[in-house]
Amino acid sequence: MKISALILALPLVLTLAACDQKPASTADKVKDKVNDALDRRPNEKVKDAAEEIRDGAKAAVKDLKDAAKDATK
Repeated sequence: MKISALILALPLVLTLAACDQKPASTADKVKDKVNDALDRRPNEKVKDAAEEIRDGAKAAVKDLKDAAKDATK
């Protein structure tokens, strides 16, 4: 069950990695960090949810890699 969930999460990880947008300049990065710290970014709840999904997907990929490594031993 766990491995099948990880396999299903892999395309999601790849899709999210392709959609990642970076701030254009250092000033934009600082502004985003400050707004993030103060929870006043536009669409804060949506961005937080996306960050949680990204973190979960990264953890799923790590678990999948570990499972594959253990399976090949």
